[in-house]
Amino acid sequence: MYNRELIGDIAPLTLMTGFFNGVRFDVRVVALVCVPLLLTIPSNSAMTARRWQRLWLIFCSSLVIFLGIVELDFYREFHQRLNGLVLQYIREDPATVLNMLWHGFPVIKLLLAWGVGTYVMALCLSALDKKTRTVNPRNKPISEPLWYTRLIVFVLLFLLSITAGRGTLRQGPPLRWGDAFTTDSVFVNHLGLNGVLTLYTAIVNQMSDHRNNLVQGVLPEGQALQLTRNLLMEEKDQLIDLDSAAIRRISESADDLRLPIKNVVVILMESFAGRFVGALGSKADITPNFDHLASEGLLFKRFFSNGTHTHQGMFATMTCFPNVPGFEYLMQTPEGGYQFSGLPQLLSRQNFDDVYVYNGDFAWDNQRGFFSNQGMNNFVGRDDFDNPVFSDPTWGVSDQDMFDRAHSELLNLHKNKKPFYALLQTLSNHTPYALPKNLPMNKVIGYGTLNQHLTAMRYSDWALGEFFEKARKAPYFNDTLFVIVGDHGFGTPEQLTEIDLYRFHVPLLLVGPSVTETFGNKNFIVGSQVDIVPTIMGRISANVQHQCWGRDLLNLSQHDQGFAIIKPSGGNQTSAIIEDDRILVKPEGLPSKLYRYQLNGGVEREVDVLPEVIENMTNRLNAYFQTATTSLLRNTTGIFPSMGNQVDIQTEANSPSTRYAPPSFRGEYSPPEFPRIGSHLGAEQPEAEIP
Repeated sequence: MYNRELIGDIAPLTLMTGFFNGVRFDVRVVALVCVPLLLTIPSNSAMTARRWQRLWLIFCSSLVIFLGIVELDFYREFHQRLNGLVLQYIREDPATVLNMLWHGFPVIKLLLAWGVGTYVMALCLSALDKKTRTVNPRNKPISEPLWYTRLIVFVLLFLLSITAGRGTLRQGPPLRWGDAFTTDSVFVNHLGLNGVLTLYTAIVNQMSDHRNNLVQGVLPEGQALQLTRNLLMEEKDQLIDLDSAAIRRISESADDLRLPIKNVVVILMESFAGRFVGALGSKADITPNFDHLASEGLLFKRFFSNGTHTHQGMFATMTCFPNVPGFEYLMQTPEGGYQFSGLPQLLSRQNFDDVYVYNGDFAWDNQRGFFSNQGMNNFVGRDDFDNPVFSDPTWGVSDQDMFDRAHSELLNLHKNKKPFYALLQTLSNHTPYALPKNLPMNKVIGYGTLNQHLTAMRYSDWALGEFFEKARKAPYFNDTLFVIVGDHGFGTPEQLTEIDLYRFHVPLLLVGPSVTETFGNKNFIVGSQVDIVPTIMGRISANVQHQCWGRDLLNLSQHDQGFAIIKPSGGNQTSAIIEDDRILVKPEGLPSKLYRYQLNGGVEREVDVLPEVIENMTNRLNAYFQTATTSLLRNTTGIFPSMGNQVDIQTEANSPSTRYAPPSFRGEYSPPEFPRIGSHLGAEQPEAEIP
């Protein structure tokens, strides 16, 4: 009611949906608050210490009331539940912040409301305490419950508390903030969250040692920012809003570099490792359908995932934000609720329709919450498939079911006469590799423990081929750019460097009208998933305002061989930067190591290279992560200045801007001593046969 102006024409049933979601999150808080009371059950003396229990409940109630009152104006200002911004303000100049609060908000009234609320709760808890105390008339002894009675009650309440604390009865992850995004109203979705939980999560993340180290960085902030801009900016790029955003810019694309397309379909292939893709050099015959498609499109042969898990591939591919240390699970953290500069943000503003088709449950990795917050509206998941060919009880329906449904969804979008973008995500090529009983292709043999995995990969490839057979006959095909990319690779017996490069090597294939006529059939520029969004947008628009942490791979200067910055998931802080045929690996706590690599070949340690070459590459790697992390924590990663959910787009026209002037050499380092060959499409490497 405090923010009732945001209700608008929201239906009462929609509001009730948000209320139900809110109850689920509130119950989690109740379960956590009651943990100390639960632990007293085995001990009679502990249970009779009612005063301390009452004081604990009064304290917790008062804290919740205080945060609830604070959040009223916090949400009105930022249109976000309590999050890391609270901590950011606390760290700022306290005098200025207190002055702002005093003059900007009814502090006295709010404090009085807090005091009254706390007093009322104290009265209620005291009354409840008296009503439930055991009366001992005439000092007669009262029999205590037997030990096994206490044990039974304790176990039952313990199980109830675990269920309440998880907030859900489903298997897998507990209740996450994305579970509140169940309606078309952002306001109602936010109402379903609990500010205590969102703030608690932000505090835990902010207090994490490794995140603090990242924020502090190893380079002066100005130097890190300049090195990052040197990596990402092109001569035609125009920097915008320099004071509040690291790389917010307008990128230009010449007329002859754009394509006659209306729609974009991104196909994210689960575990589609480049190591076993025939078009990338493998002779294992795992991907015949993809290989055929590669002959009709533009294949990037030195392309890498930014991480080693699907959720990293998703946010890097669709929001062009990298997998930075400490935020490998970005979609599940409070920072994942910020705005980025991906396809949903860019194309939704251009009135594109959308759809996200997925075999599994969108609650996994918080996909629905994350992508709906970014601007996607239509989701088709495992519960939306009728009579699937095959359904895996662990994950969802088969890839062929997903692609069949995707084809139907794309036909429906085409009927709307509007441009659209779609994300299609496969899942069958994931452990436990549950596939239909009667496979439409031969199983893979001869690869030992990889047989099952490669069979699933071959099945995904078959399903991809079947989809394109149908798509070619569809009315949307000739107006659509298809972008096929692996979300990550997987481990193989061979390992390239400490970072295991084969886990990152994935194909990127563009199929669409005039692609090969304009850009050829093969590209050897180094790139990663954060380059996908700017590369797509460069084929659609002449001028694109964005803040992508990648570049348009088809609009680079002639001698630019590209770069990729990669990091495995989990707590492992090892990372690497790839530039041309060199990879610098920075293991956690160890000196950086520089290698020359050849995919499907091997690596060679560079021992005679100049120390400043290693130092410069290490600085670029550190600067990129440091600047990206700082931008994320400051909530300045979006297309426009961050103002919660309210953005005055017109202010951007008056923002400070400048045409970017790159240094003589990117990142101010000396070029390698070996000669450059080839055009802007990159220098082709010899392909080695995979046994």
